[in-house]
Amino acid sequence: MKPISFLKEVFQLTLATFIVAVAVFFFLVPSHAAVSSITGLSIVLANFFPLTISQLTMIMNVFLLIIGFITCGNEFGAKTVYTSILLPAFLRLFEILFPKFTSLTKDPVVDVACYIFVVSIGISILFNMNASSGGLDIVAKIMNKYLRMDIGKAMGLSGMIVAFSAALAYDGKTVALSVLGTYLNGIIVDQFIFDRNLKRRVCIFSPKEDEIRRFIISELGSGATIYRAIGAYREKEHREIITIVSKDEYQKLMTFVHEIDPQAFITVYKVSDMHYRSKKLEERIY
Repeated sequence: MKPISFLKEVFQLTLATFIVAVAVFFFLVPSHAAVSSITGLSIVLANFFPLTISQLTMIMNVFLLIIGFITCGNEFGAKTVYTSILLPAFLRLFEILFPKFTSLTKDPVVDVACYIFVVSIGISILFNMNASSGGLDIVAKIMNKYLRMDIGKAMGLSGMIVAFSAALAYDGKTVALSVLGTYLNGIIVDQFIFDRNLKRRVCIFSPKEDEIRRFIISELGSGATIYRAIGAYREKEHREIITIVSKDEYQKLMTFVHEIDPQAFITVYKVSDMHYRSKKLEERIY
């Protein structure tokens, strides 16, 4: 990796982890809610141990990293190690700078809502860099390997266990807030992640087939597949162009098609994931 690319990646990882730390310290900690994370569990355990939330988070993250490497090998990589150490470091910095911080909103429900929104931004950045903030991600990976549990379900289960742990130190309202916060956090994080990666499968019937095909290949740098189809009414043969494009490419393609053929028949489907076996297969398909 080139030095500039490496520094850019480190900066993005640091920024994303900083955003997560801001969400935790300024919104989650004041609410006392144990929402789906190791920091949430640290909030509960801080009531029983003479340690700060940052110290507890560091201890548990390091412990989970060690267990993860022992049980799963080197699957976590340097990014997870970096963010797992950096997150409690940022929390410790905030504890020093704002030793008597209470709450920006003075309302636990609003605090949790703000936490979910802000932390989703940081987590989505990490996810799209093939990284994580450690903690429960490591637990989910271990559960996936040894219990054959789907990663998403493992994350949900471990998150709910953390949420219910709030009952050890807080009242029923805080427990309910932790559980609801964990559930909503999962939904919002998925929305941030999948909306960012969402692609569209565009199917086009148009006599301007050649122009559209050339635009897709030359201007968008994408591939396309052409199918022969027969209309049921007149039994006339048509050719359908199918391509998968990103959100920005979709807007460009629609603008071009409407300019050259306003009568084109277009159907659009959302695509959340794609897999290719090899580059040669991709070239063969398109």
